[in-house]
This record gives sequence, C-alpha cells and structure tokens, in this order.
Amino acid sequence: MKTHLDWSAYDTYGVGDAYAGIPATGGNYAKAVAVCMNNHQCQRDGKGVMCPSYRITHDPAHSTGARVKAFKAALNGELGDDPFAHPDLARAMDLCVSCKGCKKECPSAVDMTLIKTEYLAQKNERLGISRRTRLFAVLPAWLHRYRRSLAVLVRWRNASPWLAALVERWLGISARRPIPEIVSRPFREAKTESAGQRGKVALFVDTFSHYYTPEVAEAAIAVLEAGGYRVEVLRPAAGDAEPARPLCCGRTYLSQGLVEAAKVEARRVMAALGPALAEGTPIVGLEPSCLLALRDEFYSLGLGPEVGQLGKQAFLFEEFLMREANKGLQLNLKPLPGGKALVHGHCHQKAFGAMKSVKKVLGWIPDFEFEIVDASCCGMSGSFGLEAEHYEASVQMGELALLPAVRAAASDAPIIADGFSCRHQILDGTGRQAMHVATLLQRALA
Repeated sequence: MKTHLDWSAYDTYGVGDAYAGIPATGGNYAKAVAVCMNNHQCQRDGKGVMCPSYRITHDPAHSTGARVKAFKAALNGELGDDPFAHPDLARAMDLCVSCKGCKKECPSAVDMTLIKTEYLAQKNERLGISRRTRLFAVLPAWLHRYRRSLAVLVRWRNASPWLAALVERWLGISARRPIPEIVSRPFREAKTESAGQRGKVALFVDTFSHYYTPEVAEAAIAVLEAGGYRVEVLRPAAGDAEPARPLCCGRTYLSQGLVEAAKVEARRVMAALGPALAEGTPIVGLEPSCLLALRDEFYSLGLGPEVGQLGKQAFLFEEFLMREANKGLQLNLKPLPGGKALVHGHCHQKAFGAMKSVKKVLGWIPDFEFEIVDASCCGMSGSFGLEAEHYEASVQMGELALLPAVRAAASDAPIIADGFSCRHQILDGTGRQAMHVATLLQRALA
C-alpha cells in the first residue's frame, strides 16, 4: 500500500509483540492504527475533549476505538479489495471532527486526525474529489486570486435564503449556517520603528487571520512591540513561484485529504522560515490549528530534518509570551471593563497543553476575572459545521457545554476564543462576538 503521508515514526511499533494486533497490510500506517489498546477512554463523558462524536450520540460506533476497529477490518481485507471506498469505513469516519483529543487523552495516543487525513487522501484517489471538497481545500489560493468576487458571493448567499438553499443543493453547504464573510481590506503589514530591545520574532499570519480577522494579527503586533520585540511578518522566500500569495500552512488541504497540495504549501513555509530557523528566531502564530500544524503534521509531510528544529522554535502567541515572561518580559497592562470573562480553548490548544499559557497570560491583566469553559469540541471544526449533513451534529456538540455557558455569561463579559472556527460557532449559536487573546491584550495595553 502506497501512503500519502510519512508514517515512519511508527516503524518500530509492535516489534516483538505478538499481541500488537497489527493489520496484515498497510505497513507503518497499519502500525499507527494498531496502537489502540481498547481501554474505552474514548467512550466516556466528563472532562476533556475526547470524543465529541461519542458524546453527542453515546453510540460506540462513533468513537475512536470503533474507528480503529473499522480500519483494522479494512487493512485486514475484510472490506474487500478497495476498502478505502467502502461505505462501512465512510460511516465510521463520518462524525470524526479531527479534534486531536485522542492523541492527547487516549492512553495509547491514537492519532486519529492523521489517520483520517491518510484515509481521505486514499478515498479521494479512488472516488475523485467533490466540488465541496475542492472548494474548502483550495480556499487559501482562491482567496488570493478571487477575494473580491468571493466576498460579494458570500454576502449575497448570506443575505438570500433562496440562494443559500441553492448553494446547499449544489455544494452541500448548510443553508442554516452563515458563511464567514471576507473582509474588504485583508491584513497589511504596517512598517514601524520598534527598537526591538528584546529581540526579533517572526510572525506567521495564517489564511484566516489574513483574510477574515486581520485585526487579530494587528493586535498581536501591537502587543509584541509593546513588549519590546521587533516583529517581522513571514513572507514567501526569494524564488517562490507565487511571491505575492500569502503563506499557508496547508491545514485546509490536509483536512480534506489533499496531501500533495498540502506539501506544496508546507514547502513554501519551510523555505520562508529558513533564515528564522538558522538564526534561532522565535516563530509566533495566532491560529491554533495552523501554528500547531507546523509542530505536528509537518513531521508527516517529508519536509526534511529542519522540521525538528521548527518544532522547537514555533510558538502560539500566548506560549511565546509566557516563555518570555520567564526571561523578564513585562507588559504594562490596565484593568478592563466588563464582567467575568469566559474562555474557550481550541481543541488543538488542549491537545498540545497550550491552555496553561492562556491562563497565565490572562492573569497579567489587573483585576481580570475569567473562567475557562470545561467543554469538548465547539462543533464547528473548520468546514465540518458548514456541511449540510453535519449541521445538526455540529450544533449538538456546541450545545453540550460551550453555547449554554456563553448564553449564561453576563452581557458585558468578554468571550475569548483563539480559534477562528470556535468564534464562528459562538457567534452563530449565541449572537455573541468572541475575541482572540491578542485582541484582549491590545485593549489592556496601558
């Protein structure tokens, strides 16, 4: 079996273990599937993220363990000669939101998100790529080339129930969900004269921050400069085939199984990061799913040994601030008006233990009270909540804890969520506008 991702990290798994249960075909991919030890931690309610689909259905068929069993059956030949096109495997993966909760919370660290990416790549190879898959995956390139036209189409679609219904029939995008609107003025780097007495940072402005919420990137720059850093926004390297197109981590491609296209984007990023990696410059990102792709999925894209160094230098915004506070960083912050704030963590932040830094940084604001919502996945999960067949499941995930908590918060309480999709779900489900931590800190700058 030829795989699209690099599974060599699992090369020695199960060596000498007669009970490892490694499937007959699939090589190292099969070994990644076989790490599951069937302890059923994915079939529980309570604290943590895992497993959002089980929590709304209470059906073991929609749990990580059941998905592992389906893959074992597929790789053992029980689903025929073309298992990746088999409907049983499709049903098993239908409600997986790629939250990475299992990688963190499963005692065996089953990486179902990466397993799903390989599955989708294999499925696309056999069944072809749908219009909706291509639309969601190639969004970063489309936003660069057709931003103004897309912005107009999205506004028309959101304003017209008739057009929304037509789009649902044609593309399978739920008519009950507004599509995030593209800003008229995307992110533009403003030249500043920051002395940078604390050094230089390289800021990775992801696709969502660039085209949908440029104020987040602008706020991050303001905070970093107030802390004494010179901020250099990452740009394509000299010799890039599309020097005018912003960098993209490849997350949208990976989420839809377009692995080869994701590799193209990842190579652009690695080329742009060359000087920062050589100089040891910290790389700071804003969108959890994008920055953490550099620390996780990039290892599986065959990008070379430099990825190991990247994993040591790439930080989420709050992670970087917390690290620098241990080296003397101090931000001059003032109290903020409003009631007790509510904080929702992105699934990938939770999976990588990054919520500790969020709590630490928010604690710097004088007299600032906040509560972190004990919630699983918000339910939006990128394009999942936009898909017509998944709209109800998406809402149910949000209603487990997050959306009721936001509705119960005081009307003047700040709602904080770093994830772009999370903010979309909160706005659509409650009418409340959530903000990124960078935006909150910028408001608190004295």
